[in-house]
Amino acid sequence: MSGPAPLVVVGDALLDRDIEGVADRLAPDAPAPVVDVTADRTRPGGAGLAAALAARSGREVVLVTALGRDPASRQVRQALRGLVTLVELPLDGSLPEKTRVLAAGRPLVRIDRGGGRAGTPTAECARVLALARTVLVADYGRGTADAVRALLERAARTATLVWDPHPRGGPPVPGTVLVTPNAAEARALCPGEGADASLGAYARRGALLAERWQAASVVVTLGERGALLTRPRADAPLLVPAPFTASGDACGAGDCFAARAAGALADGALPEEAVRDAVAEATAFVAAGGASCASSWLRPGPAAAAAPGAVGRADALGLVRAVRARGGTVVATGGCFDLLHAGHVGLLECARRIGDCLVVCVNSDASVTGLKGPDRPLTPLADRIRVLEALGSVDAVVPFEEATPAALLDVLQPDVWVKGGDYSVDDLPEAAQVRTWGGQAVVLPYLDGRSTTALAHRAAAASRGTSVLPPPPAGPGTS
Repeated sequence: MSGPAPLVVVGDALLDRDIEGVADRLAPDAPAPVVDVTADRTRPGGAGLAAALAARSGREVVLVTALGRDPASRQVRQALRGLVTLVELPLDGSLPEKTRVLAAGRPLVRIDRGGGRAGTPTAECARVLALARTVLVADYGRGTADAVRALLERAARTATLVWDPHPRGGPPVPGTVLVTPNAAEARALCPGEGADASLGAYARRGALLAERWQAASVVVTLGERGALLTRPRADAPLLVPAPFTASGDACGAGDCFAARAAGALADGALPEEAVRDAVAEATAFVAAGGASCASSWLRPGPAAAAAPGAVGRADALGLVRAVRARGGTVVATGGCFDLLHAGHVGLLECARRIGDCLVVCVNSDASVTGLKGPDRPLTPLADRIRVLEALGSVDAVVPFEEATPAALLDVLQPDVWVKGGDYSVDDLPEAAQVRTWGGQAVVLPYLDGRSTTALAHRAAAASRGTSVLPPPPAGPGTS
């Protein structure tokens, strides 16, 4: 297979609207805030958002949903055009529309309108589900999953099903591989456990739900705590913690989690691997601004999709914009980070404390070879990115192909550019560039005696059984 495996998404599409503004006074006739509107944006919600998120990687996505002739349905069709293939059920009534009114990024009130229900499934819907290999059901309790339930029961015999449930919806069909309730949904579905928010209570809820639904596994998403993967009558649940604490709009994070988990399973991942990937993706999604940030759900263009690291660059840009929008400071650093060691970790921790997010620019394999010689890198790019992303101090990692990150810096335009070692600021080649947009280059102390070169010398000597001679002195910013 040359690309990501196809995915069928089934569920209730919604129209989400965010009205943003400034509230600095109360109405004269009631103690209610007055919102001066600065922005009014719409986007697909529910299963529509899940499908758009699943398609970000270039995956072929078919969305089976109910749409009508009302204005909200037309807006959702327009927004999803070119992103996913629509297979429509008739809609009796108007498409549900959720409107949030926000001030300073915080919701003040939500207004819901519309309440259409899905009609009888079409022959095309039956054909798509009969051929599907992986299906994500985004059930928002609006009738689509109920309308095609018999088709989903048959699909569960041959396809991998992931089910994102809702207390207003029906239960997953037996044989579902992974069900993804959030903490509040798990509590509502298991009232016998009370309000206990301990990991043990969520483990019991997950195992109980898996047994009740005849599902292979249930993963309860716990926000900044990560996710807890359980199985029927299992005594050893798997906790997958979030890679870092994301402060941002969590709207759509559940759709992001379910879409990434389904995509990973479609590509052959084990449930444990799918949950790990989904936790990381949902955390980055929230940090980048959530569903309210258009770049977080729109698929990159063809040029970006074809370039190595383009998805990471898009995520980093979304993060940078979100941090700047709330008045934060963007910090960036760069290097090869070949054999991550204590010097790197100390530098990254110090850099993160300077601002509100840290973006790491990392040399590609070809770039490292050009700088360090034919025997480098010792660790391939994918592994270097994976290790860096696992650090709590790192918010985003973006690779670059050139010898220096100059072109990438022009895109990110960080407020602070950090390097470690014996440099002076004037010696940094990026210092003048960063000043052009009002940024500042700084040098941080580097832990003495730690370098990739030193590690490589010691490893080589140990493999030969010879004494370990002191390596050559590490140069400034050795990575």
